[in-house]
Amino acid sequence: MPAIVSANNNDAVVIGVDFGTLSGRAVVVRVRDGAELATAVHPYAHGVVETALPGSSVPLPPDTALQVPADYRAVLADAVPKALAASGVPASAVIGIGTDFTACTVLPTTADGTPLCELPGFADRPHAYPKLWKHHAAQREADEITALAAERGEPWLARYGGRISSEWEFAKGLQVLREDAEVYHRTERWIEAADWIVWELCGRETRNVCTAGYKGMHQDGAWPSRDYLAALDPRFAGFAEDKIAHPLAQLGGRAGGLTERAAAWTGLPEGIAVAVGNVDAHVTAAAAQTVAPGRMLAVMGTSTCHVMNGTAAAEVPGMCGVVRDGIAPGLWGYEAGQSGVGDIFGWFTDRLFPAEYAREAADLGVTAHELLSRKAAERPVGAHGLIALDWHSGNRSVLVDHDLSGVVAGLTLATRPEDVYAALVEATAFGTRTILDAFAGAGVPVEEVTLAGGLKRNAFVTRIYADVLDRPLHVADSDEAPALGSAIHAAVAAGAHPDIAAASAAMGGATRDAVVPDPGRAAVYDDLYRIYTELHDHFGRGGSDALHRLRALRNRSLTR
Repeated sequence: MPAIVSANNNDAVVIGVDFGTLSGRAVVVRVRDGAELATAVHPYAHGVVETALPGSSVPLPPDTALQVPADYRAVLADAVPKALAASGVPASAVIGIGTDFTACTVLPTTADGTPLCELPGFADRPHAYPKLWKHHAAQREADEITALAAERGEPWLARYGGRISSEWEFAKGLQVLREDAEVYHRTERWIEAADWIVWELCGRETRNVCTAGYKGMHQDGAWPSRDYLAALDPRFAGFAEDKIAHPLAQLGGRAGGLTERAAAWTGLPEGIAVAVGNVDAHVTAAAAQTVAPGRMLAVMGTSTCHVMNGTAAAEVPGMCGVVRDGIAPGLWGYEAGQSGVGDIFGWFTDRLFPAEYAREAADLGVTAHELLSRKAAERPVGAHGLIALDWHSGNRSVLVDHDLSGVVAGLTLATRPEDVYAALVEATAFGTRTILDAFAGAGVPVEEVTLAGGLKRNAFVTRIYADVLDRPLHVADSDEAPALGSAIHAAVAAGAHPDIAAASAAMGGATRDAVVPDPGRAAVYDDLYRIYTELHDHFGRGGSDALHRLRALRNRSLTR
């Protein structure tokens, strides 16, 4: 085994690896000050599997979103050694590696961690593959889980705002049982990809408190009871104890040492610390220096995840969860989110961008997003006369309903593309304001808001958010904040810093008051927000079930 530098060495570095929706990225980070020395990105060869399995022409059902485990391993074998080589740092200087994943991204494996889709005879079975966070085909199961828990008065339901999401472990697991019982019974471990990738690195199964609490409904030391699960479906009774149950590890802990096999993939020294797995948004709190209570972090990308620590647990309607130690040990971590944000903007430019605008963007040498932002910024707030509902991927918070769909109200023959684009951006900001209002209504103070993720670099978007929220916004310094957060946790796991708070102070960073609101624009957005809330409640809280009926009609038509 090659010699490894001491954790206290000023030249020591750690590796952070962020497994996103379409790619994985690795960053080499200096332990003493958080300097990012090099980054490398590896796109997933199969991306998101939504229409058909690799090598198949058989269409997948609506709302399916799968991935291929080999793509995750390829990140370790490609992005990590490339980042290390670009940094110019010798491998012997690396003292630890940390990872984060989208969640809930969950997969069925054998007892030794082999994904079922890699077993003979299972490559053509959709339920043998990892289900990505935005796999929303288990909404029926999520509704059943919620209804039964409410009927029985299950105490854990309130910790999730009273609704269980189709994105989470139990709904997806129940869907597998209902639709492919052979895959379900062959599944020996049902595991978050955040924990599976750590298994691949250190050779032993671990389970982290974050995904277990938010996505696995683990509260107060217990999973949902066998009796409750049997009431859902008698065949589901042993789901938690047989396929999920495992001692939980604290964030920032050491899951194990890098195995010889993983060292060969990554080019890193065998035996270095492998940090306990984590979720992309939650791990980013350390990078953005938002670990302290009351500091809301919005990680804005294809979706947005809102996370914040508090000193006590409170029941916030429509939250994704409040979990003890879920972001940092010793505190209660709150999570909320929006299932579509950047995805919505991308949908518009990919599908509805006019040819004449494309020619104009090409002549100016700008992207579609830049052109639409420029044109929209020239219009006064409210001049487009539109309100949109940001539900193109359903609603994660506060309605927790992925059978909802997007709406644009106020269209006329004078409506221009930039008007709709601006309304979609505003809708996502209104969605975030709805979440902050839910926190305030539950007596959980949000003292400040920090932005991270790819959209923090979009001045048009951040300006709208500051005006809609009517508060100054801080911005995380790192463009690779999740990967940096994973690196920070690796430094703690390796013993270079005593805890996550200390490591965050030394290695993280954010620019305070980077975007400030305009009082005049904020006042107009107050009026627009009232209209948004009317439509939000009408379509989302029972005033009309039109969106649900449309979804049901679509699904029946696609599956005939």
